[in-house]
Amino acid sequence: MPASARQLAALADPSRRALFETIVRAPAPVAELAAGLPISRPAVSQHLRVLQQAGLITCERAGTRNVYRADPAGLAALRGYLDGLWAQALVNLKAVAEASYPQRRKS
Repeated sequence: MPASARQLAALADPSRRALFETIVRAPAPVAELAAGLPISRPAVSQHLRVLQQAGLITCERAGTRNVYRADPAGLAALRGYLDGLWAQALVNLKAVAEASYPQRRKS
């Protein structure tokens, strides 16, 4: 499975997406992340593991805590994929627009 597919699959879950959005705003330890969600701490840890495996976040040991932060390389890869989709969508839109409205001849 390509990295972009893993990343999109990881973000498809609403709880993981909420965790990811929180982590993108500011690095946080698991206890702080768990406090903001209506799911158990083990479930939060499992969601964090999926986000990590997808390359969207990293985990750093800070004393006795694990601090999670966004992975810039993973974000860049996901953005590259989405930018490619957007570029193709614009090409397709241009083709449809040009086919729908033929160019006028200059007289």
